[in-house]
Amino acid sequence: MAGIGSALRVFQSRKMAALLLLGFSSGLPLFLTSRTLQAWMTVEGVDLTAIGLFSLVGLPYSLKFLWSPLLDRYTLPFLGRRRGWLLLIQGLLLAAIALMGLQNPSASLRLLAINALAIAFLSASQDIAVDAYRADVLDPLEMGAGAGIYVLGYRIALLITGSAALILADQLPWPLVYGVMSLLMLVGMLTTVWAPEPEVQPPAPRSLRQAVLQPFLDFFQRYSWRTGLIILGFICLYRLGDALTGNMMTPFLLQQGFSQTEIGAVQGGIGLIATIVGALAGGAAISQIGIHRALWVMGGLQASSNVSYFVLANAGANPVVMVAAISIDNFCAGLAIAALTALLMSLCNPQFSATQYALLSSLFAFSRDVLAAPAGKAAELMGWPLFFLFTIGAALPALLLLPFFAPWHPKADVPRPGSDG
Repeated sequence: MAGIGSALRVFQSRKMAALLLLGFSSGLPLFLTSRTLQAWMTVEGVDLTAIGLFSLVGLPYSLKFLWSPLLDRYTLPFLGRRRGWLLLIQGLLLAAIALMGLQNPSASLRLLAINALAIAFLSASQDIAVDAYRADVLDPLEMGAGAGIYVLGYRIALLITGSAALILADQLPWPLVYGVMSLLMLVGMLTTVWAPEPEVQPPAPRSLRQAVLQPFLDFFQRYSWRTGLIILGFICLYRLGDALTGNMMTPFLLQQGFSQTEIGAVQGGIGLIATIVGALAGGAAISQIGIHRALWVMGGLQASSNVSYFVLANAGANPVVMVAAISIDNFCAGLAIAALTALLMSLCNPQFSATQYALLSSLFAFSRDVLAAPAGKAAELMGWPLFFLFTIGAALPALLLLPFFAPWHPKADVPRPGSDG
C-alpha cells in the first residue's frame, strides 16, 4: 500500500494540475480543423472531394520540427522561455478560432482553408512549447505521471471538441459554436500564467545556427552514434503494431458486421475511457518501476493486446467480444503512450528540449502515418485473423532493441541531461 500511496502522491502537485490543463489546451484545436470542421462543411453542402482535401491543413503537425529551434533560441520578455511563447501562441489561437466563426464554408473555401491552416500552425507551435515545458519542469520520477495527466487533459479536450461541439451545433449556429470553443483557450492562457517555472533554467542557444545544429550533436554526443540510432529506431518501431491495427480498425469492425453507431459509441466512449485509465495507470507505475522497465512491461502488453482482435476476427459480430477487445487494446495503448512520452522527455536536454522533443515525436508520427500505410494491403493478402497475428510480430523488433539501451535492472533509466545520473 505504501508503494501505491507514493505513486498517487506524484500526481498531487501544482505541476500536475498545470499539465492537465495545458494538455486540455493542446488538444482543443485539433478537431476544430479536422473532424468537427468536416461536420460543419458537410452541413453546408461542401462536396466530399473538397472535404477530403482539407486533411492537408494538418501538415504543420508533421513539420513542426522545422520552426521548433526558434522557440529554443529566443525568449520573450515575459513569463520565461517556455511560458512566454505559450501565452502568445494561445492568445493567437483564441483569435484564430474565433475568426473561424466568421467564415462561410459554402461561399469561400479558400478563406476557410487559410484560417484552418493558421489554426493548425499555431496548434502545432503550442505543442512544441507545451512539450518543451513538460520536459523541463518534471523531475525524472515525475515523468510517467506527467505523461499520464497530460494525456488525460488532451483526451478531455477531444471529447469536448469532437462530441460536445456537435451536440451544441444542433442548438446553435456553427459560427457561434466556434466562438464558444475559442473562449475555452482562456483555460490554457490562465494556466500558463499560473504554472510554475522549471527549477533548472539552462541558457538558451547563443545563435539560431546553434539552435538548429546543436540538438542533433548534443543527442549523439550523450548517447553515441550507435546507441543514438538504436534509440531512434526504437521510437519509430515501438508502436508500429498498434499503428497497423489502428489504421484498419474501422474497416475491420464494419466488415465484421457492426454498425457505425455501435463502433462510434464503443470507440468514442469506452475506448476513450480505457485509454485515459491506461495512461494514468501507466504514469503511476512508471514512478514506481522506472521508465526502462515500463517500456518492457507496457510494450509487451501493447503487443499482446492484439490477441483480442484475433479472437474478435474469429468470433464475428459479437458485441461483448468487441467491447472487450477495444477496452483491452485502448487500455494497453494508454500504458504504452505514457511510457513512450516519459522516454521522450527523459531524452531531451533542457537547453534544446523544444527542438529535440519535436524531432523525436516526429519519428513516432512517421511510424503512425508512413510505416503503417501498407496495413490495408497486408489485411487484404492475409485476411483479418492472420493480419492481427502479423501486427503482434510487428511490435517485436522494438522490444528486441530494448537490451541495447534500456536493460532490465534497477536504476537503469536514461540519465536526465544535466543531472548527476
